[in-house]
Amino acid sequence: MATLVLTGAGNVELTRRILSDLFVVPELAGTLRVVLHDIDRERLDTAQVLADRLNAEASAGARIEAHLDRRAALDGADFVVCQLAVGGFEAALRDFEIPARYGLRQTIADTIGIGGIFRGLRTIPVLVGIAADMAECCPDAWLLSYTDPLVMSLWAVRAATGLANVAGLCHAVRDTHAFLADAVGRDVDQVSFLTAGLPHQAFVLEFAADGRSLYPELADAVAADPRLARHVRMEIWRRFGFFPTESSEHAAEYVPWFMSREAEIRRLGIPVGEYLGRLGQNLHIYEEIRRRMAAGRPMLTRWQDPEIASEVLVAMLSATPRRINLTVANDGLIPALGNDCFVEVPATVDGDGITPRRIESYPVQLAALNRTYVNVAELTVHAVLDADPRHIRHAAMLDPNTAASLPLPEIAKLCDEMMEAHRDLLPAGIVTPDLKGEA
Repeated sequence: MATLVLTGAGNVELTRRILSDLFVVPELAGTLRVVLHDIDRERLDTAQVLADRLNAEASAGARIEAHLDRRAALDGADFVVCQLAVGGFEAALRDFEIPARYGLRQTIADTIGIGGIFRGLRTIPVLVGIAADMAECCPDAWLLSYTDPLVMSLWAVRAATGLANVAGLCHAVRDTHAFLADAVGRDVDQVSFLTAGLPHQAFVLEFAADGRSLYPELADAVAADPRLARHVRMEIWRRFGFFPTESSEHAAEYVPWFMSREAEIRRLGIPVGEYLGRLGQNLHIYEEIRRRMAAGRPMLTRWQDPEIASEVLVAMLSATPRRINLTVANDGLIPALGNDCFVEVPATVDGDGITPRRIESYPVQLAALNRTYVNVAELTVHAVLDADPRHIRHAAMLDPNTAASLPLPEIAKLCDEMMEAHRDLLPAGIVTPDLKGEA
């Protein structure tokens, strides 16, 4: 019986999607032990009721357990799916409200930027703690993480614990492939893709069918629809030559050219503060699931596309190979980016685990753009693992959107205020009053 641990299981919509996917696979019937973990008792109880309901509706024959204690949950795990939001809504709100007072605009704030840096600072210690417990309780298990910022958190996990079986999960590549196929009037299964780079900043290197590139057809489709042309990712494609995987609202805040300019925000329809609306929607979804269960409504759902975690788990457990874009340790997969970094590349997933594909010829301009992202991630990792708060300011000063929006003295003041606001969620060695006037 394979043991799957869902930590952060109180994110009940994702828990529902993953378990629905797994419980309807005939080959997995009676083979799963599902262990739920969360630090919030009410959410954990909700997740357990949900999992029991799904198990019964699917006649899946799974064993369901729930634990507030993390080490008890991890004991004997084969797979750990991580879905964390350290600090919850209140921390995310501070990530937006404080920078906004300085005139710094953000959209999602979960990857780089001031919001991404501070999300990383409070998330890395928790994820490293989970990985350290895994190294003792289930050293051969796979850690499959949805938790942003992916590059920062997984980089820190590997550096701090040496945990080998680690991969990050993101929907962006799959969604982009579907968007591009639709844009040129084809089914996604008819198109050949090769996509690689960083999570939230990867690029479609090959977009082809019938032995020819479909990029000319995409150009025709965009030319025929002025509304389609007015998006950040279209602008990046035109300038860099390859289509980016991340949505326009995400992509806008990883670069210096858009968020600091009111005219560009209007021209490209950039939704400043978008993530706060999404958080509100997530709270609504949680309450709606509780209402549906209380009313006795069916909870098992067959989604059009399975969750990324579900695809990986089914491929490994059934030894059925699948090709999935995943975030893994670079180790030379994209030579132009540092080996310690984590990158997003196509991988074959099967009963032997994850075998990533090396990208032989990654365009130099894409690597250069990626390195501006990697700089911020690397410095944030060092801020936590070296307990050196100076690197928080270094990361912020080198962040493209922050540097384009604020002068150095304001960046320093903003970092100080953010450190104080998040004090209770940050490692003690980072929050210090001794940086006044220092880099």
